[in-house]
Amino acid sequence: MEKIKIITDSTADLSNDIYNKYDIEVLPLLINFEEKSYLDGVEINPKMVFEKIEKEGILPTTAQVIPNRFMESYKKYLDEGYKIISIHMSSAMSGTYQSACIAKEMLESNDIVVIDSQNVTAALGILVLKAAKLRDKGYDIIQIENELNNIKKNVKLSVCFESLEYLVRGGRISKTAGIVGGILGIKLVLDIKDGLMSVKDKIRGTKKAINKIIDDLENSNLDEDVPVILIDVDNVEIKEALKKYMIENNVDFIECSVGSTVSIHSGPHCCGLVFLTK
Repeated sequence: MEKIKIITDSTADLSNDIYNKYDIEVLPLLINFEEKSYLDGVEINPKMVFEKIEKEGILPTTAQVIPNRFMESYKKYLDEGYKIISIHMSSAMSGTYQSACIAKEMLESNDIVVIDSQNVTAALGILVLKAAKLRDKGYDIIQIENELNNIKKNVKLSVCFESLEYLVRGGRISKTAGIVGGILGIKLVLDIKDGLMSVKDKIRGTKKAINKIIDDLENSNLDEDVPVILIDVDNVEIKEALKKYMIENNVDFIECSVGSTVSIHSGPHCCGLVFLTK
C-alpha cells in the first residue's frame, strides 16, 4: 500500500479535528489588510476579519499560496517517502491550483498529483475528505485522482446568503445578482457551477430558504461514504433549523465553520449544506 499524503489549502474549511484525524496538510492563503498580511486560520479568523473590516472600513484582499510554499511542502513529504495528492480550490476563483502545478513541474516528480476541485469551502473539503477515505481503503494516487475527477461534478452546495454585498465587492458574483438579493427580503440560494458561485434560487423569507435547502438534500442520492457538511458564518437561525432536521432524520453530518478567506467573499450570516451525490 502506497504511503500517501493529502494536501489542501485553507479554503477547504474543514475542522482541525478532521485534518488531524486524517493526517491532512493545510497550506494557508493570505489575508491582506493593505500592507499587513495574515495567514488564514493561523493568524486570523472570521471574527477578527469582520471586526477589522468594521473598524478600518476596508475590505481585505486574499492572496493565493505561492509556488515556493508548495515546493517546500512537497519536497518535505517526498523526502519522507510519500506520494502526494494535492487538492485545491477552483482555478476559476484563485491561482492556488496553478501555484501547485508550477511547484510540481519544478520538482519534476511523478509522485505528485494536483487536482482542481472546481469547488471552494466545504465543497472542496468534502472532496478532500473523500480522498482521505479512498486512501485509507488502499487506493493509489492515480486511482484517487481518477475518482475525484469523476465525482467532483457531483458535489452539491446549497447555501443561503443574507446579502451578496461581499460577493459583489469581491468580484465573485455579478452586480445584477447582488441587486436582486437586496430587494424585498429576497434570499438567494447559491451553488457552484463551472467552478464559480452561481445563483440557484431566489426565495422570499428565511423559512422558505431553509425548506429549499432541505428539499435539495432530500432529492439527492447521497454518497454515504462521506457526511453531509453543515457550514455557516454566524447564522444561528438557519444553522439550528438545518441541524434539527438532520438529527431528527438520522442524517450523518458534521459542522464546519467557514474560514477567513471564504468569509471575506461570502460576508456574514450565510449558512447551508454541502453534500456529495452518487
